[in-house]
Amino acid sequence: MTAPLRVTGAAAAASALLTVWAAVPAQAHGAPTDPVSRVFACSPDGGDAGTAACRAAIAANGAPFTAWDNLRVANVNGRDRQTIPDGKLCSGGLPAYKGLDLARTDWPSTRLTPGAKLTLKYASTIPHEGTFKLYLTTSGYDPTKPLTWSDLPARPFAEVKDPAFAGGAYRIGATLPADRTGRHVLFTVWQNSSTPDTYYSCSDVVFGKGGTSGTATGGTGTSGTGTDGRTASGGAPAGRGGTTAAPGTSSPAGSSAAAPRSGGGANPDTGPVAATTGTGSGPSAPMLAGGAAVVLVLTGGAALALRLRRR
Repeated sequence: MTAPLRVTGAAAAASALLTVWAAVPAQAHGAPTDPVSRVFACSPDGGDAGTAACRAAIAANGAPFTAWDNLRVANVNGRDRQTIPDGKLCSGGLPAYKGLDLARTDWPSTRLTPGAKLTLKYASTIPHEGTFKLYLTTSGYDPTKPLTWSDLPARPFAEVKDPAFAGGAYRIGATLPADRTGRHVLFTVWQNSSTPDTYYSCSDVVFGKGGTSGTATGGTGTSGTGTDGRTASGGAPAGRGGTTAAPGTSSPAGSSAAAPRSGGGANPDTGPVAATTGTGSGPSAPMLAGGAAVVLVLTGGAALALRLRRR
């Protein structure tokens, strides 16, 4: 008489866990992939995790940037400069992303043209309403020092509210400042209006002929053609939504610097910049982990049921 009760209990526990897992929202949302952001470039999906800068960032973190789409801070409400400390802009002040704040000259970068049209591609695993603000470090920016608010102008060079979302990404059109040369940081702020969260990201860019030399981590993404940057192996780094991608202090690295990739679409519109290999937004790592746990519980419950029935 007890065997049926044990089976029922196992099945009920598995069913309850499945219900709880399904009710928990995915805690992941997005980051720029073109020009590639540090967090995406150094993630398992970005293709540049093996570069010197990414290895140093991962070591500083003590863990890989698996949740590249989850760099967000709640309840900022537009008080970015009051909330995010100097030297911690790229991490949003979050300990889990502190490696992104390392002051280095060899971060994976994207080559841009001063004064040209830019289409920033912001991959998103969960779309939200909100406003994107794009800042570019001022002339005289020193990449060997931690990024501070004084390195950015008071106003963004572009601000776009609720851009179209298609193919797993937003496209934000803008015109780049015409007076930049050498290495800079494109700092993107995405303030949600449908959630209390604000997202921060740093994309390293190079203007003119000031690019670093070394092992190439970028490919032949050509401005205006809608071609994304590619990894050194030639494969397009895939985002979680099935889309092809292009979204502490340390001493600067030297000879291991990565060559900048070309990027940034030439048309400042919301049309597609890159081809997609899928139509939906894929699940985040926490969701996948939760699904695996449920499968294990359900499998264990089924196995228990079979054993009890044989008794």
